[in-house]
Order: sequence, then C-alpha cells, then structure tokens
Amino acid sequence: MYHSSKTRNSPELADILHRHEKRYISTYGASVFQKKAIRAISRCRTAALGGHVLRCNHCGATEIAYNSCRYRHCPKCQTSKQLRWITARQSELLPVPYYHVVFTLPHELNPLASYHPEIIYQLLFKAAWATIETLGYDKRRLNGKMGMLGFLHTWGQNLNQHIHLHCMIPGGALSQTDEGFKWNPSQNKYLFPVRVMSKLFGKLFITELEKLYLNKSFNFKGCIADLSCPMHFAKYQTQLAQKSWNVYAKKPFNGAEGGIEYLARYFSKTAIGNERILSADDEYVRFKWRDYADNNQSKIMKLTIDEFIRRYLSHILPDGFMRVRYFGFLASSCKKKNLKTIQSLLNSIPKKHMQSKAKMSKVKETLRTPGGW
Repeated sequence: MYHSSKTRNSPELADILHRHEKRYISTYGASVFQKKAIRAISRCRTAALGGHVLRCNHCGATEIAYNSCRYRHCPKCQTSKQLRWITARQSELLPVPYYHVVFTLPHELNPLASYHPEIIYQLLFKAAWATIETLGYDKRRLNGKMGMLGFLHTWGQNLNQHIHLHCMIPGGALSQTDEGFKWNPSQNKYLFPVRVMSKLFGKLFITELEKLYLNKSFNFKGCIADLSCPMHFAKYQTQLAQKSWNVYAKKPFNGAEGGIEYLARYFSKTAIGNERILSADDEYVRFKWRDYADNNQSKIMKLTIDEFIRRYLSHILPDGFMRVRYFGFLASSCKKKNLKTIQSLLNSIPKKHMQSKAKMSKVKETLRTPGGW
C-alpha cells in the first residue's frame, strides 16, 4: 500500500521512483543496491513502512506520522542525521583556520568508474589524502602530520557523473621533536599552491591506477573493453597524464564556526533534493540546476523519466561504502588522543558537544534552506 504523506504540490523523487520502478527495472535492470534504494525511497513516510503516534504531553493532542526509511540516499531522511553528526563533531573542532579543498577526477575516468565505482572512489580518497599528507610532511611547508575530513560527491547539478571530493582540512600539522609534540600552524592565506597540489594529485592517482591494472583488479567490458589491451591502457594513462587535474582551494574558513557551516552544507548531501524538482509526468521530469560553466546561472533541465532515473541511480553507493572519511591526526584510531594533544598545545579548552541555542538554530536553518543545497 502506498499513501504519500507529502503536502507540497510539486512531485517528489519518491513519487517518480514509485510510479516508474517496475517498468524501469524490467526494461533496463538495476543493481542490488539500486533496487534497495528505489524500494526505500519510494516507500519513505508512507503507509508501506507503517507509522507511529505523536502525543503532546501538555494538551494530549495526537498526530499520526508515517515512518521514515532512514536510507542514506533519501532526500527526506538526512536532516536529523546531519544534526546528530554535527553535534558529535563539536568537540573535535580546533581554534585554527579550516581550508576547503576539492579534488575532482577528469571526466575521462567516468566510464571506468561506472563499471568499477568502488575501486575508483577508494582511489580518489587515497590519492587526495596522499597529496595532502606528502605536502604536509614537506620540511619546507608544515613538516608534520595533518588531518583531513573527506566527503565524496559523485554528481554535478545536472545529475551527470562529476566525481569529486570535498575536503575540510585544519590549518596546521602535528610534529614530534626531542622535546615532545609541536603544533606547526599554517602561515598562509592558502593551504598549498593549487598547481602543486594538482600536479601531485594527478601523478599519485595515475600511479595507483597502473598498480591496480597490473594486479588485474578491473573487469573490462562494454565501453571499456578495449582497455584490457596493455597498449590501449598505456595510451589511456598518457591521456590522463596530459589532462589538467582539477584541485580547487577556497579561502580558509573563519575557525570552528565556518567549519560548522561547511559541514551543514556537505554532510549527507544527496544527488538531488525534492525542492529542486519542478514537475514530472509520464514522459519528462523538469528540475532546477545551476550551470557553473555559465556564471552559475540558474536553469531548468528537462529529462525523460528514464534518463532522470538512470542518472539518479548512477550515484547510489554500495552498502557499507563510507563516503565520509577521516585521515591523519583525525583518523578514528588516534583522533581522540591527537586532538587532546593539539588542544593542549594551543592552550585550548575542548568545546562542549552542544553549542549555544543561537548557533545550533543557525545550523538547523542552514540544513532546512533549499538554497543551501
């Protein structure tokens, strides 16, 4: 049984998937993970998942609400998860500048990523962190261990493949000398030169890609079948090496508060939110998008139902794949100890988990605002 609980007039992603799932899957097929996503999202907050009763402790008024699917790709189930995660991160924020760095893969890697998403996404995390780690240990730079949070996004505003990693990096490094630990702060308005990061990132990624090829980690078929030939793969590597590997570095955040606003925007973001969908019928879907190649102009895209679903499903991650990861002194195995050491070096008192009501209200408002997505 499917009874939607939505009150907005425009169609939602759940409506589109529910209406067309059987025909789409029978025509084009779908992976186990994609089928799971369709089932969860299309039934979220409907009678199919059951419901619960909310009762006011003061007046006794009751309200029946349908249960949420709590699936990580569902656009309706992220806000509470975001708030819990952000609250838990409060004590981990340091009183230092935070840098926002974005590592983007060349679109020539999209076909390979379509057949082997987990391998390519893992490699993106690995190469991005290796870039920051290598430059961080450079004695001419910070000469120590850095920390990084990485958020994987695989989409662009038009829902096409645009694989990139948003990174939040504290401005400094932890080093150990004969006298003990030392905090080496970043002295620049930028973390590292963009050209240096771009060149190193591309080199590290291609080197690791070749290792995977030699270890026969790929199953070449379909549009990438020709890459099974060593000569063709070598040519492919050359083409990648000649590309401009895009690393974008924004200005540093204004300490912890800026970091919170960043987390609110990027944590658990889905490929498309319901607020962007304008209309949907039996043939087409219309949704809002921003064209960054055209001065960030707001535009309307019209796709066939099948193409819209195909694009959306291409961003469903396998179960268990962590799209938010921690590195360096922020790695889970040593984060608590390292942060205590750094906070001591900075003569900083760890922040309490809960911020003031005013600050948390600001975070909540950021999460609710469609423009923030």
